Amino acid sequence: MGAFHAYDIRGIYNRDFSKEDVYKMGFFLPAILKTDRILVGRDVRVSSPEIFEALTQGITDAGCDVFDIGLSTTPMVYYGTFKYGFKGSVQITASHNPREYNGLKVSRENAAPVGYDTGLKELEELVKNGKVELAIIKGEVKELNVKDDYIAFLRRCRTDYSNLKIAADLSNGMAALIAEDVLGTDIHYLFKELDGTFPNHEANPLVRENVAALKRTVVENSYDIGLIFDGDADRVMFVDEKGQFISPDLMIAVLGHYFFEEKGQKGVVLQDIRGSKAVGEYLAKNWNAEVFTWRVGRAFAAPKLREIDGLFGGELAGHYYFKDFSYSDSGMMAALILLGIFARMKSDGVSVSQLIARIAVYKNSGEINYKIEDKTGAMKAVCDYFKSVEKPTGAMDFDGYRIEFPEWWFNIRPSNTEPCLRFIAEAKTEEMLAEKLEQVNEILKQFS
Repeated sequence: MGAFHAYDIRGIYNRDFSKEDVYKMGFFLPAILKTDRILVGRDVRVSSPEIFEALTQGITDAGCDVFDIGLSTTPMVYYGTFKYGFKGSVQITASHNPREYNGLKVSRENAAPVGYDTGLKELEELVKNGKVELAIIKGEVKELNVKDDYIAFLRRCRTDYSNLKIAADLSNGMAALIAEDVLGTDIHYLFKELDGTFPNHEANPLVRENVAALKRTVVENSYDIGLIFDGDADRVMFVDEKGQFISPDLMIAVLGHYFFEEKGQKGVVLQDIRGSKAVGEYLAKNWNAEVFTWRVGRAFAAPKLREIDGLFGGELAGHYYFKDFSYSDSGMMAALILLGIFARMKSDGVSVSQLIARIAVYKNSGEINYKIEDKTGAMKAVCDYFKSVEKPTGAMDFDGYRIEFPEWWFNIRPSNTEPCLRFIAEAKTEEMLAEKLEQVNEILKQFS
């Protein structure tokens, strides 16, 4: 069974994990979470009903009640967890992965994520070796409507963006469950039918071809902006009026216009170790805001944002975390706030691409994947080389390494979810960036 990962449980259903595995996960979860009531939601994947049945059978056989909220986005599960005081919840989803995948995202009280180091490792061991002893009194499955309250909560973030012409690609995923109720009906929606086979494109906006239809729609119809959600709607990404994909980390800087400028709030901002240097510079220049850099993934980002009492944060992968959302991520909440910002900018004569150009003052490689077995050796070789030829101005050694130099920086790290090494770099000029990438490729050739 290879479905347990750093952030969640995920894999190809009936290959990486089975119905019997899911039953045991459900059976041992109440002990892990120390609760007798667990909230459960699910996405629209073909295997989700079967997984739901096995999971709830296990949970109730352990004497724990299940509160079934039905089809849901992952952030809807987070909302239900902290809103109604649950000490445990599960969303059945494989997020952006292809149709044959599925999995479980587990949360504790206040929607705090359960990662491999905070409960999933223990759960994995119990699934493998634990003894199932049925409770004397079986738990019950009860229905709970979270959707209406969640929609009402999100609408509080909505401002007037009626001056924007918008296209939204829902990826046939869970965003389609609430998009029209939350974002409105005066939007050109693509692929808004809930369909767990994802017939139009995979629900992963980070893959270029999956955004092609949205880009084309925006350009052909002269829209101001396009947005696209992943499969479980915890992430959102954007294209500008020219059909250009906007690196999601740059939106962390854009969010400053809402929290610091419009709301007049103060607080620390979180970004992951891959985030552009431009984000911190923009936030510091305009609002004297402090940016804290941390590890990739919700299992690390959400607890750290809570620990530092951060105001908001984000990741290169399109997750945006909010203190007002129990330090969790919501693609819809981010979309509403950002659309409001872009609407105000348009009223001032500033287009989406113009605002992004003010922020993106560096040339960025985007994240590059290398299939390498000796990840540790490869990372050391890259770091040692550049440290030997240039003097670093800063270094971070969590989640791989981020090494900064006067005119460029790079992050190299092992993937938590795939058998590969990830590399990203940023420089002041295209020429410098190309030179550094060529040097990295040369170093990593010996490890391929």
